[in-house]
Amino acid sequence: MKTKKSFLWLAFLILASIWIIARHKPQANYYNIKGLVFGTVYSITYQYDGDLKPEIEAELQRFDLSLSPFNDSSVISRVNRNEEIVTDTFFQKCFNRSMTISRETKGAFDITVAPLANAWGFGFKKGAFPDSLMIDSLLQITGYTKVKLENGKIIKQDPRIMLSCSAVAKGYSVDVVARLLDRKGVENYMVDIGGEVVVKGINRKNDRWRIGINKPIDDSLSVKQDIQTVLEVTDLGMATSGNYRNFYYKDGKKYAHTIDPRTGYPVQHNILSATVIAEDCMTADALATAFMVMGLEKAETFCKANPKIDAYFIYSGENGEFKTYYTEGMKKYIAE
Repeated sequence: MKTKKSFLWLAFLILASIWIIARHKPQANYYNIKGLVFGTVYSITYQYDGDLKPEIEAELQRFDLSLSPFNDSSVISRVNRNEEIVTDTFFQKCFNRSMTISRETKGAFDITVAPLANAWGFGFKKGAFPDSLMIDSLLQITGYTKVKLENGKIIKQDPRIMLSCSAVAKGYSVDVVARLLDRKGVENYMVDIGGEVVVKGINRKNDRWRIGINKPIDDSLSVKQDIQTVLEVTDLGMATSGNYRNFYYKDGKKYAHTIDPRTGYPVQHNILSATVIAEDCMTADALATAFMVMGLEKAETFCKANPKIDAYFIYSGENGEFKTYYTEGMKKYIAE
């Protein structure tokens, strides 16, 4: 009996010692690295015993070589030039997820919108202001059902079809960096690339990460950062799409960068910005764009049918005032 008691005491002392050592073990520092990528800024905060910036930037460079339409050597640029090429894993995952979201949103999201975006001056090639005849012509080579992926190769119904992942690739790049941090064993991080975000764990204050949603004030230079609300989040992806940064005026009318791929024209809804929370940032990014195309009522209906998706919308009231609508699930994220 004494032997058993002695063993229990010894086990207790060992466990207590381990707990004390673990409590006093110095925690790894939080690093914050910043830079430029894809024509925007990134900011990544993570807790780790070492500087991961070289590895992160190398991964982003690999990503750029796959999905940047501004890089003539990228996979997507070669696809758009109809070169015979087997696409890489980055491209294939982005393409397949885009096709799924296109079907789910009934074409409100569509990566074949590139010729239309270019024509309106919002793409990777600048075009002249289009007339209705040009729009009708470009709609003939627009539509996600006109392109498919077979054995790693893109098959187009028409060689003039061009792809642009600009409405999803930035979010996907955030996921790519997050997965790199996961492989490194990083448990606490925030990855922000141009406002698209993935968060995991806790911040340096042992709280959930705090992310602000900007007021959708027309600001083509991105100098105004007035906050509409703050979200407290962790273990999710988040993206915002809006028509208050990338726009121009012609003959007194505002034309914003969100193009409806089904009509060929920039959207004219009263919705000003859509912030979406999903399991990953690629999905959040694509849906934020799709919701801007759908408009508030249809976006609201979509969210109710897909309870795993949460969204926060800012829209213009009858007198031009900012009004908001958000899903029931979004309430738990809004900071008091």
